[in-house]
This record gives sequence, structure tokens and C-alpha cells, in this order.
Amino acid sequence: MSALVTVTDDDPKCVSLIVREHKDGEADVTSVQMKPGEAQLSAGVFGTAPLYLMVAGEVLHASWDLADLYPLLRTDRLVPRAVVRALTRQHRYTADTLFEGVYRLTERAAAVFTSAGLTVTYPEPAEHVLEPRALVRGVHPLDAFDSLLLEAVHGAPAATGRVGVELSGGADSGNVAMSVSMAGYDQAHSFGLLMGGSLGAQQHDRRRALVDCFGFQDTAIPAMQHPPFVPGGVRARGLPHDPAGAFYQEAFDAVREQVAARGCEVIFTGSGGDEINSHHSRTSTVLPPPEPVPWLGSKATEALADVDENLAPIPVLPVPTLMACGLHNPGYLRVGVWPVNPLVHPRIVRFMEQLPVEHKRGKALFRERLRRAGLPESVASPSEPENFLGVMEYGLRTYGLPMLGDMLRESVLVDLGYVDPVALSRAREHAEHAPVVPDLLCDVIALEMGLRSLA
Repeated sequence: MSALVTVTDDDPKCVSLIVREHKDGEADVTSVQMKPGEAQLSAGVFGTAPLYLMVAGEVLHASWDLADLYPLLRTDRLVPRAVVRALTRQHRYTADTLFEGVYRLTERAAAVFTSAGLTVTYPEPAEHVLEPRALVRGVHPLDAFDSLLLEAVHGAPAATGRVGVELSGGADSGNVAMSVSMAGYDQAHSFGLLMGGSLGAQQHDRRRALVDCFGFQDTAIPAMQHPPFVPGGVRARGLPHDPAGAFYQEAFDAVREQVAARGCEVIFTGSGGDEINSHHSRTSTVLPPPEPVPWLGSKATEALADVDENLAPIPVLPVPTLMACGLHNPGYLRVGVWPVNPLVHPRIVRFMEQLPVEHKRGKALFRERLRRAGLPESVASPSEPENFLGVMEYGLRTYGLPMLGDMLRESVLVDLGYVDPVALSRAREHAEHAPVVPDLLCDVIALEMGLRSLA
């Protein structure tokens, strides 16, 4: 799935290591250069698997999975601005992590480790197309998009030719799946989480149409069987994991187990489809105000002023996609599967930035491509796309609230002043009788369970 290339300079004391994907063209590269008294690390543009770096004594530790560092982590030494970002959903792309002394090597960043310590340096902001451009008369962008996406999918690092694709039933994963089917892999499997109720029934029909059209060997997993905080999941069992990990980690862990069990070396995802189809000014973007969180403690309230400190510069790929990679991809790497996000290949990102708005609005180009493949309108443009709201509600009400009761008796976040136990207790009492449990409670429960797993 990746190549470790070792190059020794004329000086036998100097060694360079490069980890990169096995494919032609642009590749995701992480490089390490070592010489007496110094180690240099640098990251590529893709952010497929960001490195987490930590110095302990005179040793530099690095891993794509934050949980690998857990014997060295101190849950009583947290970064306040990182904690409040997690508690208020003001997520930012930055070298910051929850833990003091632990850094994320963001895209194109560099780190230097010497006897003086570890220094992380950000790159210059990436250049982007600021406004769409007019199309040449008589040219349809669908053909160009088709070619670019096939190029991004073709030649992924699968020695056995056995690959998988995450297939939700939506336009993003549907377009990726189409290109995977055209790429000529020996075996192509599809995997998806099925929602419950009427939305799940419609999703099932869309996925079945896509699977039949593209000839995949399909595995569908009922998401309701793996909601947040379910017994047997990583959080309920207290296994070491990233406290700022994905809400639906238990469900995607079930998917990852199936991907690995079927011997897939690569998994293609539809990540980034929303971002590359969005239209906004890159020079005057204003984030919406966050939803107020009534149970913030004094330390978290003080840290709100620092939420926008130490941000990484504008990256080549969309920020939300890079952040999603950090949440989603370590689980795949843990089971020996390399994740690939073809919709945010740099050439596709640039193509979509130049595309006139009418081809991006409502994902028009994506949906037209599905129609051209002969798929019905219910697949190309569903009236009710799937969502995880029912899974979130079930997990919070059935398993999360009891965990919250335990947290109120003994809590890392309460003890450190990040959470007000009185306000959180009131929120729990209200949630138990409310028609819908506030999903903001998922943030505080997940963060607490993650910190306990690393204590």
C-alpha cells in the first residue's frame, strides 16, 4: 500500500526515508531525513494520514494514530483552545492537538527535531482559483470531470487488484464508485452503513441500483446496530482512542473490519464532495456563530478567545476534508487498508474551483454523470438523502445518557474546569424527558470517554 524508499547520501551518517503511494503522478509523500543530531520530517498535500509527533526525553515519537502515543500522554495537561474547539464544534485545522507537547504535522508542514527540542513550521498559503471561469463554447465539463476522476482512481496502490469503495448511496460516493468500476481492478467490493426507517429503505434501493449497475460485491451494515457508545465498541470498552475522534466511530469500525476481512488493500471514499461543490468567496468567508454550549466551565470559557490561534495556512485541499481524514483514516491504517479520497485530488479541486456555479449548485455535474450512466432519478437526485440523525439519537438516549451520569460523578473535564457539572446535570435531566436529545451532548461524552481511555 505504501513504499518505504531509503536513500543513503555519500555521507553514511545521513539517511533519507520517503513514504509514498504506489502510483504515477502526484503522490502523498511523507519524508524523513536524519543526520547526526537532527531529524527532519515533512508532509505532502493530501493529508491522507497526518503524523502525530511527541518528544519524550531525547526520543521523537511519531505515529499516524494518536492512540499509539497513549503511554506518553498526560490527560491533566491539555491544550485549552483545543479542548474548547472540541466542546463547541469550532474545529480548526492546526498543529494543535488536545495534549500539550503533541503536534499534528499538517499538510506541507515541516518538523525539525534536535537536542533543543521539536519545531513545527507551517508552509505558505496554497494558491487557489478565486472565481469560476467561463467555459469554452461547445465544451461540456462532464467529459473532463469523468477523465480526471478516473485518473485519480486508476492506479491506486493495490498489488492484488482487490479494492473497496465506501458506498452510501449518495451522489459523491456514487460517482467515485462509477470510476472504480471503470478502472479495471480484479475485484471491487462496496461497503456501506444502512440507516433505519423509511430513509433506510430508500437508501437500500439506491445502493442496490448502484451495486447492480457497477457489478460490485456488496456488504451492507445496519448502522443502528453500531450507534455511538454501544457496548462492545471502542469507547464503551475503554480501549485507547483519539478523544476527538469521529462521532460514529463504532459504526465505521464495523465497516473497516469488513473491508479488512475481504482482503481489500485500498478503500475509496466519497469524502470532499460537499466541499468541492460549494461556492463561496475565499477572500471574505465568515464562519457562522457557534451554537452556545451552556455547560462550559470557567477554563473552557476563558479559552474561547483563543479558538482561532495557531491556525494552519490555507491548504491545497479543502480544510473539512483534511480534518475528516484525520478522524477517519487512522482506523483504516490500523487494519492494513490504505484510504484514498479521489474527489479531492488536487487536479479535481482546481477543476471544480474554475467550474461555473450552475454546474456545482445542487451537485448538478455529479448528478448528470449518474443519469448518463443510466441510473434512475431516485438515485441521481434523491428527494430524501440518508443521514445519521436517527443513529445519533438512539446512541445518545440508550447509551450516552447513562455514561453521562457516570461522568458527573467522576470526570477529567470537570476536574480540570472545562465543564460545569451543575449545568451539565441540568442538561442531562432535560434530555431524558425531551423528545430529542441535544446532539451537542455527544461532544462532551465522547471527549470524556476518550480522555479516560488514555489516562
